[in-house]
Formats: sequence, C-alpha cells, structure tokens
Amino acid sequence: MSVPDLTPREAARWAGRCGLSLPADRHAPVAATAQYIHSVVAVLRELDFGEVPPAAHRVHHGEEEPLDAAV
Repeated sequence: MSVPDLTPREAARWAGRCGLSLPADRHAPVAATAQYIHSVVAVLRELDFGEVPPAAHRVHHGEEEPLDAAV
C-alpha cells in the first residue's frame, strides 16, 4: 500500500498537534525523516515471521539470552 509523501507543511502541522514548536527550517528535514521511518515500517510489516515466537515468549520459557548493548 502506497502512502503519499509527507509534505513539510504537514510535518509542521503534525508537530504542532503534538505540542512541538517546529522552526520553519526544520519542516523539510522532519518530513523526510518521517517518510523514511514510514518506509522502513512498511517493509517490516511485509516480513513473514512464521512460527517464530516473540522475544518475550523466549524469556518467559527459560531461553533468556545474555544482554548485549554493543552497537
């Protein structure tokens, strides 16, 4: 499903609805970032995880993995 691109004006309007004051020079970068995030989420929604249980399921069933914050 294709969604029209978020315009800089719409980005400013949505920011205002959330109580954020967005300077005019930030409208376009914020719109571009939001559009990129939307495209990534769209790809993730298309993935088929089949029978893979959520991570919380593994933790509650004794399969806890060690935490690693390495990037």
